[in-house]
Amino acid sequence: MTNNRDRTAGLGAAASSLLAGKRAVVTGGANGIGAGIVQVLAAAGAAPGVALDLPATLGGRLPQGWVEVPVDLRSDESTAAAFEEVRSTLGTIDILAAAAGIVPLWTGIGELDVDEWDDIFRVNARGVMRSMQGVLPALADDGAIIVIASQNAWRGNANLASYVASKHAVLGLVRSAALEFGPRGIRVNAVAPGSVATDAYVARLQRREDEGGSPVAEALDRDGKTTALGRLATIEEVAKAVLFLASDLSSGVTGHLLPVGPGGV
Repeated sequence: MTNNRDRTAGLGAAASSLLAGKRAVVTGGANGIGAGIVQVLAAAGAAPGVALDLPATLGGRLPQGWVEVPVDLRSDESTAAAFEEVRSTLGTIDILAAAAGIVPLWTGIGELDVDEWDDIFRVNARGVMRSMQGVLPALADDGAIIVIASQNAWRGNANLASYVASKHAVLGLVRSAALEFGPRGIRVNAVAPGSVATDAYVARLQRREDEGGSPVAEALDRDGKTTALGRLATIEEVAKAVLFLASDLSSGVTGHLLPVGPGGV
């Protein structure tokens, strides 16, 4: 793959105060893209915030002062208790980054299990809505909500219908929330990553290799070569897009979906 150099040089001094004093909540904040968002927001000067995730994923390395709160977005009771703790911990909330989500195994529509379909929607769509509800009582009037959607939010993907449909639902939620919350000065946007080599994505490729598919390294290289830049986007690049939408740099932007990585060109 061409141009495959590491792109984790950090934000630099110019961005270190973009979010000075802002208080953020990140769902799915203990791993993958969510963990990257936590690190980038903290590096941009955000005050210590809260990372929410499944209990089994907690215990990672958070920036100084950040708090972990366990949550299972499938459960209304767990979600309500978690956001009550978030509001008690932070008081006013300036930023919600909703990064929690699940991706199922490839399955044709004819073989889809309805319970799995419901589970995908319970986390990917309903979980985002419940997260918005959880922060609204404490969300500042100039706050920002950023949702991790997907490039599957505007296109189809064979054998991944439940995930694609859930991300289409998320985009509709973002656009509706932008109109509803706009009078309070609250901006609502989504980021649409393409394939990113998170641990979860690599694990899915490994399962496909184990079932007779391409080796993981070959699949990653092939995915990268399909993009305009000739490589996959990184977790940090996705997190920097969230930073842009959380900061005053995007003060006039709401109701939009920002692609990062392949597609969108």
